[in-house]
Amino acid sequence: MTDETRRRSPLANPPAVSVGEGIVSALAVQSLYKIFGNRTDEAVRRLATGAPRAEALAGLPATAAVIDANFEVRPGEIFVVMGLSGSGKSTLIRMLNGLLRPTKGSVRVDGVELTTLKPAALRKLRREKISMVFQHFALMPHRTVLENAGYALEVAGLPKAERRERALDALRMVGLQEWADKLPHDLSGGMRQRVGLARALAAGTDILLMDEAFSALDPLIRREVQDQLLELQAELGKTIIFITHDLNEAMRLGDRIAVMRDGRIVQIGTAEEILTDPANDYVAQFVADVDRTRILTAASVMEKPQHVLDVNAGPRVAAKALRESQTSVVYVTGPGKKFVGTVTEDEVLRALREGRANLDGYVSTERVRTVTADTAVADLFADCAESQHPVAVLDDRGRLTGVIPRITLLSALASVAPDEPAASDEPAAEPTAVAPSSEPADIELVVGKEMPA
Repeated sequence: MTDETRRRSPLANPPAVSVGEGIVSALAVQSLYKIFGNRTDEAVRRLATGAPRAEALAGLPATAAVIDANFEVRPGEIFVVMGLSGSGKSTLIRMLNGLLRPTKGSVRVDGVELTTLKPAALRKLRREKISMVFQHFALMPHRTVLENAGYALEVAGLPKAERRERALDALRMVGLQEWADKLPHDLSGGMRQRVGLARALAAGTDILLMDEAFSALDPLIRREVQDQLLELQAELGKTIIFITHDLNEAMRLGDRIAVMRDGRIVQIGTAEEILTDPANDYVAQFVADVDRTRILTAASVMEKPQHVLDVNAGPRVAAKALRESQTSVVYVTGPGKKFVGTVTEDEVLRALREGRANLDGYVSTERVRTVTADTAVADLFADCAESQHPVAVLDDRGRLTGVIPRITLLSALASVAPDEPAASDEPAAEPTAVAPSSEPADIELVVGKEMPA
């Protein structure tokens, strides 16, 4: 989440703190184990060899819930932990705020080692740094919505006026300010879950832990609450660790996803990385039925433009590039490589006949559609169908980063089918520069592939 897109709010967390060239992790886990039962040291020693859980614990009166977990969560990131029942994800999240004590390993919150804190210091850290949203709402039925939202502030000893103001602010964020004086039984399930979210927001902590927070909701309500979480994240930039067994939910919400199996984290990556490059057969089978067109983006399927032309090279150089590349259109960029439109071969010929020194004035945006690099593949079909030429892919600054011909989109879809090798997600290379014929240009021309008829 960039500072430009984050709305400053009394509940927003501060910018990430830089250390040298890196950024301090909001939360870091290293070699974390949780073993229930006896002879836990022996269980850890056996599991550390990498042996399967059942084999390693054979003959021991112990159960391993989390095995050698290692990851870092960046400030402002939604980090999703996904796995089936029994994979260890709920045990893991309860070690992140000290509700469960690890058998072995380290948990650091903003650089503070949580596992060594005394009870009073641990409670203080929870109040100031970490809030939790539970699966089953955990609202007090005899208290109003406003009192539930401000409960953490009451425990922290804040004055009544201040906690009322902060609780109301949080309820406004989740759209429940008009229900402030109602009791929980007057609310629907989705509304009660939003009260739980408001309570976590009112606490003003930097980190939110969400354990299967939406799994008890009906599908339509669940999607609405997911949308609201994403909207709030765009405003506040909180650090969120989200636990779920729902693959589609993980793919939709997560900036990065950790996949757990039998207590171990088997892969960490973006949704696109997990889809296109699964770490093992288990992950591949886990994601086999995902609609890849909703996860993969324009950046995954775009091609690099073949050439970059400086407008000072004139229409003759443009004509030469069109001839050599067997294309009928050039893509035009202005200062800072910002995309400004296209010029066809007919317009290049007209510029030649008219003796123009450059192609300024021949540029049009009517013949080509543009999309952002993070546009889902599923949303590209209409643009590709309606665009006379390959769709232009722009970054968040409006710069041309690639093009998508129809045939490339169709080939990409075939290559990411579940029974076929996944398409490469290598970023598009920079276009090849062509030297100008005169002085530096203010506008550049990029030649793209011709759209098949």
